[in-house]
Formats: sequence, C-alpha cells, structure tokens
Amino acid sequence: MDGHAELLDARLLTRLERLQLGTRRRLAGVLAGEHRSPLRGSSLEFSDHRPYTPGDDIRRIDPHLYARLDVLMIKLFEAEDDLALRLLVDTSASMGMSGKLAQAARLAAALGFVGLVRRDTVSVHAFPGTAASGLAMRRFRGRAASSELFDHLAALSASGRTPFLAAAGRLLAQPGPPGLTVLVSDLLTPEWIGGLDRLPARGGDVAVVHVLGREDLDPDLVGDLDLVDVEGGPSVAASCSPETLEAYRRHAAAWVDEVGGRCRSRRVGYVRVSADDDVESALLGPARMSGILR
Repeated sequence: MDGHAELLDARLLTRLERLQLGTRRRLAGVLAGEHRSPLRGSSLEFSDHRPYTPGDDIRRIDPHLYARLDVLMIKLFEAEDDLALRLLVDTSASMGMSGKLAQAARLAAALGFVGLVRRDTVSVHAFPGTAASGLAMRRFRGRAASSELFDHLAALSASGRTPFLAAAGRLLAQPGPPGLTVLVSDLLTPEWIGGLDRLPARGGDVAVVHVLGREDLDPDLVGDLDLVDVEGGPSVAASCSPETLEAYRRHAAAWVDEVGGRCRSRRVGYVRVSADDDVESALLGPARMSGILR
C-alpha cells in the first residue's frame, strides 16, 4: 500500500514543503542542512565580525570597514546545519484505541517529511518496539526516503504495555547530536512524569504531541461494568453513574492540564491533538504556535 496515500494527501505535502522544524536554541548538526548553528560557516546570512589574523581568507575581509576605519575585520556568517529529528512514537496497546496510533503515525509522518525535505536526519523510535519489521529504531535521510518513512509508520501496530522510562533511557543512550526529540503518545502510563523529566536530559529541544481519544476524556459508559486494562492489568468492577462520570471528566481534564504545565516547566513544547482531529489543522495550527513547525 502507498504510504503517501494512506497517511497524508498530496495537497498537505505541498504545504508542508514550505515549512521547517522549529527549535528554540541553535544546534550543531553533522550534515549541511537548513538550520542555524552555533558554528560559523559561509551561508549568505551575515552574523558578526572578528579581527583578521594571518591565514584567514582575504576574500572575507570587510572592505567597507577597512575603507572607513582602516581596520581589517573578517565577516562571519551563520552556518547552516542539519537537525537530528528523533520521533519517539508510543505503540503500546492503549494507542490502538480510538484511532490514536493512526493519528500518531500521520503526525509523525508529517513532521518527518518536513525534516527530510529540509535535509534533516530523521529517526523513528517506536516503543515498545512493535513495528511490523521488528525494529524499534529506523533512520531516514533525504527527501527520497519519505516513501520508506511513510511505509514504516503505516506498518506500526499497537500492543503491550508502555515502557516510557525505559524508552527514554534508550533514547538518551543513542549517539549523535542533541537535535529535536518529539514524543507522540497518549501518556496513559504511571511513568509519564518520570519519562517527561528524563527526555530533556539529552539536551537540545523536546516537544510532546499528546494524542488522546474522545473516550479518554469523556467516556460513554453507564451502569455496572468490568473495566479491562488493555495493556494487561487486572479488570476492575465499577458502577458508572452520572456523578461518577462527571468526577472522571474533572480528573481527566485536571490531568491534561498537569501534563501541559509540567512540559512548560521543563521548557518542553506541548501540543494536544485529538485522534479524530483533521491532521492539517492540527499541524498548521497548534503545532506551529508551539514552535514545532515554522
């Protein structure tokens, strides 16, 4: 099946081609890309001057400063580096509910496509590692790899528990520059606080795309039920009265606010997306506002 057709339509891809991934700080990469770097290079955007020293390229001497001040100064320009984009995609069993994993795949595909078009290095880290290929991590580079990226994301399947702390630890152990890490998850795990606190330890920028289904925040349940944990926990007998459901909605809303607040306190970008949201509106609205895309 064509991953492009399944995940993103051609009109959205055309719009995404005009965007690039946003970072709040300058990051040094490895390849020649299109992001500002702390290093100095030879792109066309002027940055600063420094005094000339023997051995410098005389073509970089600023003739205007020499004519006015009789001093030899070298013109410095912004280097343009690639950005290492790491997409940490939750494929636990709870993501299989309400279309959350399909939405996560669409969002990750869009972000990855933007990175590949801009010559960024893109890697997908699926946890608990249930990609159809059996690989928990895949790396993609160059626009030509977009079809492979889309096919890989479309093949992800949901199962198992959410080993968020372990996944964050594995990501920290990966070699390479800090770059931008984007977590795409429903965060329905007791480990959500520890995992979020660990991710920024790698350095670089971190963003969370919080994908939730309608039933996560506003379940349509009534009567006496046995609630089953889809990630393997014990079933719980519950009586769902209107009062119980209203209390649940309040707790769920407070939890979402807590997640957003914790991200902001850690300088982590945060975007909440519903599983049934239009992906174009989700990407070109909240994601751009939070700095993930620009």
